Amino acid sequence: MGEQIIETNGVQICTESFGSPSNPALLLINGATQSMVYWDTAFCEKLADKGMFVIRYDNRDVGRSTVYEHGKANYSVRDMANDGINVLNSYHIEKANVMGMSLGGMIAQVLTHHYPDRVLSLTLLSTSLFGGEDSGLDLPTMDSSVLEHHAQGQNIDWSNKEEVEKYLVEGGKLLSGSKYGYEEQRIRKQAREEFDRANNLTSMFNHASLTGDDYYNDKIKAIQVPTLIIHGTEDLVLPFEHGLALKNEIPNSEMLALEGSGHEFHTKEWPKIIDAIKNHMVKE
Repeated sequence: MGEQIIETNGVQICTESFGSPSNPALLLINGATQSMVYWDTAFCEKLADKGMFVIRYDNRDVGRSTVYEHGKANYSVRDMANDGINVLNSYHIEKANVMGMSLGGMIAQVLTHHYPDRVLSLTLLSTSLFGGEDSGLDLPTMDSSVLEHHAQGQNIDWSNKEEVEKYLVEGGKLLSGSKYGYEEQRIRKQAREEFDRANNLTSMFNHASLTGDDYYNDKIKAIQVPTLIIHGTEDLVLPFEHGLALKNEIPNSEMLALEGSGHEFHTKEWPKIIDAIKNHMVKE
């Protein structure tokens, strides 16, 4: 199905689905600053070919969903989790398998905590345990090269397509691991699509203002649904130790470690990842 806009309480969310609605549902939640185009169409189609009804969507402040003026957003990770539930409601889906990437993995954890009866299984890619400053975990921080790149964003002319594309492509290189190298043409295509469809590119930086919440420190580790953790050993954004922390904290979890992979995964990793997701998914 093509893109469609749903609206709940004045918030518009752009969604798209792949495969038959009669198949078990898989809800994809993407990470900070990235719209749903970074769940590659080909990846979604391959998941659908494995018998899944795949739904991807733009979070607030990216793509064609509701955006806010840079620096003036007033929503939380809990609100973004509610957006995911509203997407499921719009497709009349009572229960779904939920998969989140990076920030999307944290949103997925919050969604699962508050709506355990709506989640069949949880898959967490390149993410970390969601909580507050008093979590007690001593985990490595984001690599300085990634922080330095993000800082350059304030000097970009966001109306200049070539300049934006160059910035996004350079950033994508930092997210790749050494095993298979950098898929520049794939990332360049995504960057162009991102520029062409975004309501307001700079609003994506509102995601940087999202913070943890001490309320969840003892809540996420109580998640009971089957959980699959997929993490690259060369992740510069959320280093591999974050994936290990998830495995240690969440009961009923298993882990797929991808040697030599970064924060985002090469297409050559897709077969392994898709098979793991298929084997992990729960059919209602």
